[in-house]
Amino acid sequence: MEENLQQLASMLRNTLAADPTQRKIAEKYLESLEGQENYGILLLHLLDKGNEEMTVRVSAAVNFKNFVKKHWSINEDAPNKISNEARATIKQHIVELMLRSPEQIQRQLSDAISVIGKEDFPAKWPNLIHEMVAKFQIGDFYIINGVLHTAHSLFKRYRHEFKSQQLWEEIRFVLDNFAAPLTDLFRTTMELSTHHANDVNAVKVVYSSLVLICKVFNSLNAQDLPDVFEDNMSTWMDNFLQLLTSSNPLLQSNDENEAGLLEQVKSQICDNVAMYAQKYDEEFEPYLPKFVEAVWELLISTGVQPKYDLLVSNAIHFLSSVAERPKYKHLFENEQALRSICEKVVLPNIFIRESDEELFEDNPEEYIRKDIEGSDVDTRRRAAADLIKSLCAHFESQVVQIFSGFIQSMLQEYSVNPQKNWKGKDVSVFLITSLAVRGQTAKQGTTKTSELINVTDIYNGYIVTDLQLPDVNAQPVLKADAIKYLVVFRNQLPRELLVSSLPLLIRHISAQSVVVHSYAAHALERLLVMKGPVGSQQTMITVADLAPLREQLVVQLFAVLNLQESSENEYIMKCIMRSCSMLQEAILPQLGLIMEALTQKLAQVSKNPSRPFFNHYMFETLALVIRITCKQNNDAVTSFEQTLFPPFEAILQQDVQEFIPYVFQILALLLELRVQPALPEPYVALFPFLLVPVLWEKPGNVPGLVRLLEAFLKNGGDTIGHGDKMSNLLGVYQKLIASRLHDHEGFALLMAIMDYVPQETLHKYLKQIFIVLFQRLTSSKTVKYVKGLLVFLSFYCTKFSPTNLQRIIDDIQERMFSMVLENLYIKEVQKVGPGIEKKFCAVAMTQILTECPSMLTDYSAIWPKLLEVLVALFELPEPDDVEEDEHFAEVDDMPGYSTAYSQLIFAGKPERDLLRGHIPDPKAHLALGLAKLSAAQPGRVPPLISTLPMEAQNFLSNYLAAANVQLV
Repeated sequence: MEENLQQLASMLRNTLAADPTQRKIAEKYLESLEGQENYGILLLHLLDKGNEEMTVRVSAAVNFKNFVKKHWSINEDAPNKISNEARATIKQHIVELMLRSPEQIQRQLSDAISVIGKEDFPAKWPNLIHEMVAKFQIGDFYIINGVLHTAHSLFKRYRHEFKSQQLWEEIRFVLDNFAAPLTDLFRTTMELSTHHANDVNAVKVVYSSLVLICKVFNSLNAQDLPDVFEDNMSTWMDNFLQLLTSSNPLLQSNDENEAGLLEQVKSQICDNVAMYAQKYDEEFEPYLPKFVEAVWELLISTGVQPKYDLLVSNAIHFLSSVAERPKYKHLFENEQALRSICEKVVLPNIFIRESDEELFEDNPEEYIRKDIEGSDVDTRRRAAADLIKSLCAHFESQVVQIFSGFIQSMLQEYSVNPQKNWKGKDVSVFLITSLAVRGQTAKQGTTKTSELINVTDIYNGYIVTDLQLPDVNAQPVLKADAIKYLVVFRNQLPRELLVSSLPLLIRHISAQSVVVHSYAAHALERLLVMKGPVGSQQTMITVADLAPLREQLVVQLFAVLNLQESSENEYIMKCIMRSCSMLQEAILPQLGLIMEALTQKLAQVSKNPSRPFFNHYMFETLALVIRITCKQNNDAVTSFEQTLFPPFEAILQQDVQEFIPYVFQILALLLELRVQPALPEPYVALFPFLLVPVLWEKPGNVPGLVRLLEAFLKNGGDTIGHGDKMSNLLGVYQKLIASRLHDHEGFALLMAIMDYVPQETLHKYLKQIFIVLFQRLTSSKTVKYVKGLLVFLSFYCTKFSPTNLQRIIDDIQERMFSMVLENLYIKEVQKVGPGIEKKFCAVAMTQILTECPSMLTDYSAIWPKLLEVLVALFELPEPDDVEEDEHFAEVDDMPGYSTAYSQLIFAGKPERDLLRGHIPDPKAHLALGLAKLSAAQPGRVPPLISTLPMEAQNFLSNYLAAANVQLV
């Protein structure tokens, strides 16, 4: 083992090397070890070696945590890389190991325990909770804090998980075994906090425990109020109140940005009592007045330094949770109380501070994340805005009146000296926005505004002036405010104002401030996806509005990507994507510049992909450029192939995993766009590589690979369907069909094989193909698989005839076709989704009924049952929702988007009409088929139909009348 540990330590050391090649080799080596028996145990041995350097031990701990995250959950489609024996050994030793490890390692192992616990606790790891609780008795707070950190990691998911019987049984198990010891520990720790109040080291350890105890309390109370906490509410609430009003200079943080332990405790307590005020107000009511008083005192005495931000935010959220409840409105309805809250709580916490200005200039990404990405839940401003909203729910006119005075005063001061008093205008815009917004969504912006505020008049009077200043770099914070106002109220502002804002926004894309040019691009992109009248699929901004500005727009967007600080700015790239989608053919004059810039950027970022959304929008834009160009000139496909094959080849050779799924989709798009079915030499050379098993082991590759193989088959099915190529292709199909995760991809590939490979080539494989399908049905039947199988059988039926389908199935087992009809079509066909798949199954069922001779002989008893199910299928209600145009689609809304596989919206796979458009009306097709069958065999069909329920007969009569045919 020692030799293995030394080798492992050496590779872990190399993962930290400065040389990227050396790092990559080490990472690949470690990845290859993951499949070896006891790899996880070996990592635990290494991180426990006290004589090993700490960087290696920490690296081993991180590697172990990631290994557990990746492989502990058992996926039946993937090999189990951690044996049952290894799992048992890990669970047996990891808690003790975690508790005796240094803090850096302890935190990694605690997170690993949380991952294991999510899968195994409590059913497969019942002794975990007893092992943890036993450590409370030791009295060593270093160990206790390790246990508490693990408990917090393990239980925090209770805060956001949906209620279920399984979840509640787990929580009840935890409460039965953990809640009482936690309450006892809380009492003991509170006593120690007083006893060690003057011992700086001891009091810090004690307060570290109190922070974690308060967090665990929140998790265990998040779903419902447990009896044990209700019975001990005075213990918890009295001590929470004591902590909230306490102070200790020894716990103060000297860092203006880092919260001290006392602030962390108070912050978590505010979060806890806000939850109680919202969820358990009846039980909490006796304690509420004292907490309101304590929080009020806390807010007016706490400074503006960033280290207090979370505390102030949570304290204000507590007041918001109280203010929004009608039963507590009496606490705020006094005008003096309202004015005091507005003046002493809201206003001081919305002024931009020096630290905010520094964030704006020095860390624009973080500023943007907090300001427009909805990640500002812990900021003072967000909390203040929520408090304004809560107060306005009951006292809107009074609150608006109070703040109007402040707003008018600050705007007056700004007009006198804009350079000196710009912060007053910033606050005014924020207040106006907070007062005006009454309902909003992240996607749509504001959906409802206050009747007391005219957002259009304010835009014209105070907002647009900042965007009309000739210098785009002057007063950047106010410009960002103005652009944000435009985005927030885009649904309320008239169209003419939105159109007139386009040149202003485009001008500000050239601003030096990262925040300003990011906001400008974001605003423009949001305007381009605004819809026109209700129910319309038309955009509010038209091509005619944007086309005159296209040259300036494209030049300035790509100029920003040349700036070091915005070289991979996702807002800029998303705006490029959306602009191309909007302009379509109107962007053609700029496509040369766009394509050159995109290929350069692709080569640059493929060396170290680090911005997933930027990369996604880049490939979306690439797909758009290809589609737009080839729509006008199909010969351009060859030009794109020549341009893109070199960088794509480099991505595949260097195994840039983040980009490989995109490459497959773009290559498939290029092949699909070819008018003349043919496989150029570079594609032929690529084909063997696509069948390499290691490629198919990564789930993210599979959808793109299958689509690319479908495109290969469409363009060269006759050449691919020979020799080893066909055997290898069917090997891929067999692997996919066996997978519950990817069986739908297996059906897609199989139908492409059936559609494009010559029948004489397929013939010798057909029986085995069907055997594989039915074996999977027997061994692992799922709704998804049944639907896929029905669609495939229907495809085969329409492609090769129902008689052919019946014979090949009966050839596997005598009269097996009857089982397929009764157990699949008759029982399951209504589960097939609407649209082309439903139509496909209906046409196949019609052909089976009317064109398969054995249906009126061997299977005549099934004939009326199948017809009844077919009529029922026709009469299923169709969904009335209209599919949204791809221009409006958001990446993270797409069903095919995930961190592993990112489906390109604009490289959308065309829906194949396997019926080739020959059967526009399936009901008429059934009526004509029945008439033809009846004419061929007079007197046979009407008696069979007469056995159907009357409702089905009536529907059939309607189909026959509509087709103007009769049965004989």
